[in-house]
Amino acid sequence: MAGSCLPILGAVLIAPVLPQMQSHFADVPGVDALVPMALTIPALSLALLAPFAGVIADRLGRKRLLVVSTVLYAILGTAPLWLDSLGAIVASRALVGVAEAAIMTCSTTLIGDYYSGRQRDRYLAMQTMCASISATAFFVLGGAAGSAGWRAPFWAYAVSLLLAPAMAAFLPRPRPADHVEEPSVTASEPMAKRPFPWRPLAGTCALTLLGAILFYTVQVEMAFLLNDMGVSNPGVIGLATAGSSAAVVIGAVVFAKAGRSPQAWLPTAFGLSALGFAVIWLAPNPVVLTAGAVINCLGSGIMLPSLLTLAMSKLHYADRGRGTGLWTGFFFLGQFICPLVVLALASAVGTLANALGVLALAGAVATAALGLAARRHRTATPEPMQQTAG
Repeated sequence: MAGSCLPILGAVLIAPVLPQMQSHFADVPGVDALVPMALTIPALSLALLAPFAGVIADRLGRKRLLVVSTVLYAILGTAPLWLDSLGAIVASRALVGVAEAAIMTCSTTLIGDYYSGRQRDRYLAMQTMCASISATAFFVLGGAAGSAGWRAPFWAYAVSLLLAPAMAAFLPRPRPADHVEEPSVTASEPMAKRPFPWRPLAGTCALTLLGAILFYTVQVEMAFLLNDMGVSNPGVIGLATAGSSAAVVIGAVVFAKAGRSPQAWLPTAFGLSALGFAVIWLAPNPVVLTAGAVINCLGSGIMLPSLLTLAMSKLHYADRGRGTGLWTGFFFLGQFICPLVVLALASAVGTLANALGVLALAGAVATAALGLAARRHRTATPEPMQQTAG
C-alpha cells in the first residue's frame, strides 16, 4: 500500500510550489513550459515505461525490482535539492517517473500474487483508497513544506529509504505454487508455450484509458470550474475538492464491501461518472457543481478497482507483471493526456462546462455498451455451470 502511494506523492507534492520555482528560474528561457513539465513529466515516463517494467518484473522478480526502484526513487526524487539547472531538474523528474513505473507495477502485481478472489478485490480497492487519501495528505504537506522554500518538499522523497528495508525484510517472495486460482482453461499447458493474453487485455486497457480521463478531469479542472462561477476563495475550492476526493474513497469502500463482480460494477461506475459530468455541465451554482463532482468521484472510486480487478483476472502468474504494467501504463497515459483532451474539447465546444457535457455523453455511451456486455455475461454464465453439474 505504501509503495502504491509513492507515485501519487510525485504527482501532487510539488504542485503548491510551482509558482515559487517559476520565480526562482524566471531568467531561464522556456521557464513557462519547463516548470509545469517538472510536475507532469513523471506521469508521462510512468505511462510509457510501466509495460517495460512489467517485463523486467516477470523476468527478474517483483520483490527485487520493487526494493531497488524504491531506493532509486529516493535518490532521484531528492536530486532537485542539489541541482541548480532547471533542465537538469526536469531530467531528474523524468527519471523519477522511471522509478515510479517499476514501483507502481511491482506493488500492484504483488497484490495479485499474494491474494486471490474476494481478498484480492478488497486489497485492490484498498489501494485506490490509500492513493486517494494520500493525494489529499501530500497536497497539504507540499503546501506546508513550501513555506520553507520551493526545494523543501523534495525532502519527502527520502521517506522511501525507510520503506525499502521494510519491503526487503517483510515482503515474502511470491511463488506460482501459492495460487490455485490462475485464469487458464489449459492449466496443463506449459507456461513458455502459452501466448500473452493481448486480446482479452486490449479492451480492458482501452476502457482504462477512458476511465482515467473521466477520473482526472474533475481533479484537474475543479478549481477552474468554480472560478468560472465566481468562486476564487482557496479555502472554498479546497473544501469542494476535498469533498470530491472523499467520494473516491467511499466508492472504493462500496466496491470492496458489496461483493459484486467487476463486470457487474462497471456500468454503474461509468453511469455515475457520466451523471456527475451532466450535473456539472448544467449546474446553476457552485453547490450543485460540487454535488456533481461528488457523484462523478463516487463512480470513479468504484471504477478504478473494478477495472484493475478485471485486468488482473485475465492474467496468469507468469504474465502478471507485464499485464499489470500494461494496465498501469494506460491508466497514467490517461492522466497525462486528460488536460489536453479537455483543452481540445473546450476549444471545440466553447466552454469548459460544455467540454464536460461531451465527456458526459462519452460516459453514457460507455455505460450503455458495458450494460449490454454485462447482460450477455450473465446470460452466458449459467451454461457452463449446467455442463459442470451434468
